[in-house]
Amino acid sequence: MKTASDGMRALKSDQGMERLAQLYGCRDGEIARQLERYMLLLKRHDDLFGGEAAPMLISAPGRTELCGNHTDHNNGLVMAAAINLDTVAAVTPRADLQVCLHSEGFAPVRMDLSDLAMVPEEQGKPASIIRGVAKQLREKGLRIGGFNASVTSNVLAGSGLSSSAAFEVLIVAVFDALYNGMRVSPIERAEISQYAENAYFGKPSGLMDQMASSVGGLVAIDFKAAPKVTPLQMDLSGYSLVVVNTGSSHDDLTEDYAAVRREMNAVAACFGETVLRRVRPEQLWQELPRVRAAAGDRAVLRAMHYYGENQRVERLIAAVERKDVAAFRQILIDSGRSSWMYLQNVYAHPASQPMSLALSMADYMLHDCGAWRVHGGGFAGTTLNLVPTEREADFVQRMNAVFGDRACYVLSIRREGAAIVF
Repeated sequence: MKTASDGMRALKSDQGMERLAQLYGCRDGEIARQLERYMLLLKRHDDLFGGEAAPMLISAPGRTELCGNHTDHNNGLVMAAAINLDTVAAVTPRADLQVCLHSEGFAPVRMDLSDLAMVPEEQGKPASIIRGVAKQLREKGLRIGGFNASVTSNVLAGSGLSSSAAFEVLIVAVFDALYNGMRVSPIERAEISQYAENAYFGKPSGLMDQMASSVGGLVAIDFKAAPKVTPLQMDLSGYSLVVVNTGSSHDDLTEDYAAVRREMNAVAACFGETVLRRVRPEQLWQELPRVRAAAGDRAVLRAMHYYGENQRVERLIAAVERKDVAAFRQILIDSGRSSWMYLQNVYAHPASQPMSLALSMADYMLHDCGAWRVHGGGFAGTTLNLVPTEREADFVQRMNAVFGDRACYVLSIRREGAAIVF
């Protein structure tokens, strides 16, 4: 029987080093940092659950959204990418239906999967995700079982890089890897994750975050009916993808997120539909006075953003296909401006606008050579910036001076979604 020590030796092998490079790249000693991170995780797992076989290492990445801000929940278009920040679990199966999960920085989760009904007291907690995922897997005829897990993540919670989606996708992959031989498709894995977040965790999210984490790489996703995923390739050499964490948190913003979807749905309801994708944009313009009276000004503006954003995703796909970096940059800027002006998700409280400040700084520094936009769900968290490589150091220094040391994350696109590392 292989032990945890065997797992550590495997990671240090040439094959292990190559695997880490595939997932995280080779920039500035990244492999050494990841090796240390994995070694600490394996040691912690051994300390918690010593005497077991070598744990399986499973990873699910965070994601960055390039275009399609708040469109997925109304069956819109999105372009997104998996990134080289991830949530990793060292896991071993159990012979019973008990789950014991220790996630770094959080209280341990101990639970019994004998009963998969939603538990109200678990809502908003990691246990609800685990139970919701198990429920969906069992309903689909797939096996579930107990497990012991040690988890670590460098997808900062509340950063807009989708730490929640990475955790959800990771839990699906854990059950799948331990008990089903990784049979669940990336699209189905994302759908199971969304179900757990919506029905058990209690957050009415769309599907974009989970899909980008699950599928991996740069992808365009059409949510018109069953999600249609189109893998893309874009050479962004000469540019750095820099996320700026403004220090504001996504905590207690569930109602702000929910209102975006609710108000878009309210506009659709004016035309007897449930989502905006089923309403033509010219219908909104033709019936603007009636819709404004029924749904309100902000709902109308958010619908305008929705339609414009779908068009921008189509233009962005075309720019990628013809390798037009200048058009790519401009569309990202236009997307961010629409989010700020029409969607109105750059801040939740007018007196506190760190994201607005970060966007204004980027506009000043990059107006002739880069791109900048609100990142992810918005209202708080991070901005996304496309920065010429030669300006990266200056950009990072200036942002860190305002928002704190290590406010900036320089990212790369990860080709794999949820995966067995070793």
